[in-house]
Amino acid sequence: MTDTTATPPTDPAGPWAIPVRRPLPGEDKPKGTTSFPRKVWNLLVAIKDGLALIFLLLFFVLLFGLFAGRPNPSLPVSEGALLLQLDGVVTEQPAEVDPFAALSGGNNLKEIRVRDVVHALETAADDKRITSVVLDLDRFLGGGQVSLAEIGGALDKVRAKKKPVLAFATAYTTDSYQIASHASEIWADPIGGVAIAGPGGSRLYYKGLMDKLGVTAHIYRVGTFKSAVEPYLRADQSPEAKAADMAYAGALWENWLADVKKARPKAKIDPFIADTAGAVKAAGNDLSKASLDAGLIDTLGSRMAFSSRVAEISGAYDDSQPWNYNAIPLDNWVAANPPAQPGSAIAVVPVVGEIVDGEAPNGSAGGQTIAQHILDAAADDSIKAIVLRVDSPGGSVLASEEIRQALLAAKAKKLPVVVSMANVAASGGYWIATPADRIFAEPDTITGSIGVFGILPSFEQTLAKAGITTDGIKTTPLSGQPDILGGVNDEFNTLAQASVEDIYGRFTGLVAKSRKQPLAKIQEIAEGRVWAGGTARQIGLVDQFGGLPDAIAAAAKLAKVDGEVHARYFENEPSEFSKMLASWAGAEQEPTAALPRGWFGIAAMNRQMIERRVVQDLSLLTEAGSVQASCLDCRAYLPAVPRPGKAETRGFFATLALLVR
Repeated sequence: MTDTTATPPTDPAGPWAIPVRRPLPGEDKPKGTTSFPRKVWNLLVAIKDGLALIFLLLFFVLLFGLFAGRPNPSLPVSEGALLLQLDGVVTEQPAEVDPFAALSGGNNLKEIRVRDVVHALETAADDKRITSVVLDLDRFLGGGQVSLAEIGGALDKVRAKKKPVLAFATAYTTDSYQIASHASEIWADPIGGVAIAGPGGSRLYYKGLMDKLGVTAHIYRVGTFKSAVEPYLRADQSPEAKAADMAYAGALWENWLADVKKARPKAKIDPFIADTAGAVKAAGNDLSKASLDAGLIDTLGSRMAFSSRVAEISGAYDDSQPWNYNAIPLDNWVAANPPAQPGSAIAVVPVVGEIVDGEAPNGSAGGQTIAQHILDAAADDSIKAIVLRVDSPGGSVLASEEIRQALLAAKAKKLPVVVSMANVAASGGYWIATPADRIFAEPDTITGSIGVFGILPSFEQTLAKAGITTDGIKTTPLSGQPDILGGVNDEFNTLAQASVEDIYGRFTGLVAKSRKQPLAKIQEIAEGRVWAGGTARQIGLVDQFGGLPDAIAAAAKLAKVDGEVHARYFENEPSEFSKMLASWAGAEQEPTAALPRGWFGIAAMNRQMIERRVVQDLSLLTEAGSVQASCLDCRAYLPAVPRPGKAETRGFFATLALLVR
């Protein structure tokens, strides 16, 4: 019989070949290409999978950055030198960093919280693990004079415990030398030295530029000394403003000299400052040698030589590298030594930066934000009193009044209110101080500036130069006013000036009632005039000298609190996610190489800070949306750092373009 079983064909690929499905009878054969909709679907799925993978990787990178970037409470060494590497500026409240702006190339200057530095030094003074303190001031760009004096006082406490304090910088400026003078050893690089400039300098006046552009500045103000608006009205400083500025700048300068001479009595600082150029010439054109000869510094040496000296005192981290000393960074020390919280709580509400309408992050005082902090403190039954810590040149009248009303609500609940003035508490910064039961300031505090103004530009002349005119109808004298294109009419000007005068009357009335003085006397010391803290106390604008601890103690006494107290701060706390992104993006600090060293580097950075002040001036002209109680001159005594939400982030030319847009 014949076998009819079909023998499968031999597969040349062998027994391991992948079987291929053959089409059934009547079934179409598979096409060689995939349909277009399926291609699109496959592409979308691939994109989805890719994005999921990217976000997963990004999550783990950011998570690593979070833990790697946060200060480690455990100290890197058992004992050593507390390292205060003050790269940037010191401030009452660092501005919150926008990490996404930093990722896009934003220029962020590092800001160090003053109370962290002071607390670190005070705890280090009594801690055996700290064998010395190192002040790295090579890239220090300054701070307010009150803040610098507070740091100097804390350094004195360290030295009182017989612990060495060593300072190093390539070049010392007015601000950095005020801190360094409290050190037991001051080092400088041989290519650097000390040059003290003191307060003062030029500011820009825009009247000529505005005339060329055809911009008309409508100024509504009260106060002979309210010089905030002079740059838009004049080509130079008025004699009244110059006299007032010299008065308080001279007082600040005398206080600076007294602080430095007390800290370093052997230094021949007066003749050196009087003729620095002559001293340098006598030293063979060597500034560092001239500084050494005058006793302003103790030792000339490189950073490596300085580090080796610190290692002799506090030990070397690696014996093979004798210049690598045991260093305990400031952030680590602060994290490992949080402030104690004994006894009752006294609320401290910081008001730092320009006072603006609405909400604002740290570094800028939003009226709604600060008012809510005050109300939160008043609603907390554990709070016994409120201390308002003010470091502000003022700003919006409406925002200042919102803060004042919140303080009145707190006082209605029988909570004592004490104001502690830091570097600047002027104009709106003084407005919010009027409800206080007591006002503390320092001799170096800048305060007063009791005056208000409004400013509004119009561009009818600018348009006319381009051949553009305006026309229209109106049903009342105020129809279409203020007309920034066709011109502001007399009726609006009269109304605006009346409004400013009314607010000024309210301001002086509040001060007279608060200080329990006749209105006529307040009017004599108002007029927008700025005062140094010492003079402010003499004329009754301030009750007594003292820092924040003194204000807290006074608040506790007014609240009749027995026993110990501690400060509880009511302020915005950046989210952990924001901190993580900022740290990961490097937004907390400029690259070290980008910060200045030496005289030319510092000059370059000062140029950038001046540009920021120029943009602040122009933003006032283009963006001020309300009557202002602000002291522009006072801003020169605070670091010119970019603040959240302000126009300076746009840059000079972008803001200048606003004048003609």
